[in-house]
Amino acid sequence: MQTADRPPLRPGEFVPLIALLMSLVALAIDAMLPALPAIGRDLGAARPNDVQFVITAAFLGLGLGQMIFGPLSDRIGRRPAINAGLALFAAGCLMSVFAPDFETMIAGRVLQGFGAAGPRVVVMALVRDQYEGSRMARILSFAMAVFILVPAVAPALGQAVQWLGGWRAIFFAFLAVAGVAFAWFGLRQPETLPPARRRPFSPRAIGAGVLEVLRIRASLGYTLATGFVFAAFVTYLSCAQQVFQEAYTTGALFPLYFAVLALAIGAASLANGRLVMKYGMQRLVRAATMTMALLSAAAWAAAFAFGGLPPLWLFIACLFAVFLCIGLLFGNLIALAMEPLGHIAGVGSAVVSSLSTFISIPLGAAVALSFDGTIYPLTAAFAVFGAASWAAIRWAGRT
Repeated sequence: MQTADRPPLRPGEFVPLIALLMSLVALAIDAMLPALPAIGRDLGAARPNDVQFVITAAFLGLGLGQMIFGPLSDRIGRRPAINAGLALFAAGCLMSVFAPDFETMIAGRVLQGFGAAGPRVVVMALVRDQYEGSRMARILSFAMAVFILVPAVAPALGQAVQWLGGWRAIFFAFLAVAGVAFAWFGLRQPETLPPARRRPFSPRAIGAGVLEVLRIRASLGYTLATGFVFAAFVTYLSCAQQVFQEAYTTGALFPLYFAVLALAIGAASLANGRLVMKYGMQRLVRAATMTMALLSAAAWAAAFAFGGLPPLWLFIACLFAVFLCIGLLFGNLIALAMEPLGHIAGVGSAVVSSLSTFISIPLGAAVALSFDGTIYPLTAAFAVFGAASWAAIRWAGRT
């Protein structure tokens, strides 16, 4: 299909399209949360906390795939790279549908994450091809606000599909969403990387991109900050089902509480599209990380008065405030990290995304595996990782 003469999409269509492509990762993770106990039981997970690997395996595939798809999109173009990712995501869904044991399930989840990395990381290059600075942060913030509707409804969707057809049917729902994304993207989105700007795909090119990101203080610092914030979020996603359904015994209401918290991120992301134009990205991320760390430290200390489980309303109120901060961070931190990398947008987005993911997975998973029936590990993660992110931002901003 020829795309050279096709005009760029208007923001009113471009934003929801890239939000849908980005949302495959969130859908593949959040819709599985209500099904984790059934998957562990049916496929023979050795320990209760092992079901968390269904979540972290997708993140592992995401981190690996981002390092490949970003540079690949610099070589073959944005459209073919995203289409290849969608195809691999579909293959991973089919592997999980027919998984006979827990190990095969984990392999399928890694492949899903690897495939979803295509649209996830290349979308950032797609945006960077067309926007920069505060305009880029504004587009990403509006996309995040639309994107957040997916994790808000994903657990409820997963629970409903599970009730109707069992947990394996959830993966057929993933296939349907991927099909819609494939058709919409293929029919409407033009290529944004002309052949004259394409770069070779080789280990040397990837290595050069990694070294360039590591040499640029701002890109490295904001990438580290993104990784620390995401580590706290990985902790939350990995143990959210256990916290709400086991510690707080919310039962079938778990998707409702999850949705309320997800909407806090969406509301803050939407507000950020306006706030960033008034206050700038650096002021916002410094304030948000400091607030996140202080609120979480206070929640961790207050939990001692309740034996590790404060009233649910108090816990939700604290997380809601923390998630408002997170909604101000993701789009801005990524935009700040990518700002000096416009000349290597594909490789740059791959390195930024992969490095932040590889920071977050071991840190977040290690904390989540220490879940002990209280909120101590989760609140400590938000406090410590929030403080680490603030420190990285301060370091990145020095000249």
